[in-house]
Amino acid sequence: MPVYSFEALSAAGDTRRGVIEADSAKAARAQLRGQALVPMMVEPVSAQAGGAGQINTGARSGKRVFGATALSIWTRQLAGLVSSGLPLERALVSLSDEAEKAPERELVATLRADVNGGAPFAKALSQHPREFSDIFVAVIGAGEQSGNLGLVLERLADDLEEQQALKSKLIGAALYPAIVSLVAVVIVLFLVTYVVPQVAHVFANSKRALPLLTVIMIGTSAFVRSYGWLLLIAIFVGAVSARVALSRAAFRLKFDAAWLNLPILGRLSRSYNAARFASTLAMLAGAGVPILKALQAAAQTLSNRAMRLDAQDALVLVREGAPLASALAQKKRFPPLLAMFARLGEQTGQLPTMLQRAAKQLSTEVQRRAMQLATLLEPLLIVAMGLVVMLIVLAVLMPIIQLNQLVR
Repeated sequence: MPVYSFEALSAAGDTRRGVIEADSAKAARAQLRGQALVPMMVEPVSAQAGGAGQINTGARSGKRVFGATALSIWTRQLAGLVSSGLPLERALVSLSDEAEKAPERELVATLRADVNGGAPFAKALSQHPREFSDIFVAVIGAGEQSGNLGLVLERLADDLEEQQALKSKLIGAALYPAIVSLVAVVIVLFLVTYVVPQVAHVFANSKRALPLLTVIMIGTSAFVRSYGWLLLIAIFVGAVSARVALSRAAFRLKFDAAWLNLPILGRLSRSYNAARFASTLAMLAGAGVPILKALQAAAQTLSNRAMRLDAQDALVLVREGAPLASALAQKKRFPPLLAMFARLGEQTGQLPTMLQRAAKQLSTEVQRRAMQLATLLEPLLIVAMGLVVMLIVLAVLMPIIQLNQLVR
């Protein structure tokens, strides 16, 4: 049944907004009048094309309705409603009524209309790939087939929240060093482009030879003032070139493989990708998704192309009959911890549980290493900024000290 968004006036003069199902816009207005509302605007929310609802608001804006945090909150709310015994259609009605933003309200109303029309929930979600990933849809589909949709939604919400928590901690660890670096660059540029030229002007008429440090600093200042725009252009061109090069599959694969070999960042990236892979694989396997399909979906979550290729190679080995632990152990880019827990899971028949434990340990290691790196970078950046400022100050003071000695 088509869904319409409306704006109407109540008997008290209040403006009401929401969505309503009706056979036509005229029927929607009649329903509103039956609720003692005066319809001011009634517009279709979804256009049924082959049974798939498409959101007009999202198409116009070109923006996602759900951000990462909003999606995890929405999934948690839906999981709570379904787990409490509320039918899915009524749960979607509740979420649609409680939605604060019109695009979100219209999206949920469209999902509810599809479900009410007899479509599986996973099928309704798959019509909106910008909002719901293939993994999200696959987990929901497995939950529907097993009859444990509430439990699967709970696991999916847990996974989304863990992803967000890990990303937030990594961003938080990198935020302070980034701010310190930015402040340092601004201060140095100010000193080089404004303070040093003033000193150069003062000593321009002096016939005395300036200290080497002062000469170097004045030359650096003159170069930055004269050719700074060329440096900015070079940086911009370099960034664009790097982006274009990384868009090529062959170069990106080599770059990602080289990145994993870096002393600190490489190990951090390896653990982060492995944690994401293990968490997704555990969630899909626990939801009843066949292991080959779960491996294929989990491989797509790896941002590192080299590790993704290894995961796809492991999929081939598993398809040929090799145990998952053996297939992962042959891929040296994956931490040995992951293969060890996979082996324990296969031996005990608790593969999803063991994979989830591996993901948790790897996530903890990523957080610990990120915090250690941030703790180490903070004093190093401050010391580096202090050294640069000290050199600039010395370049300014040394000629003054020389003049004082001559006067004496």
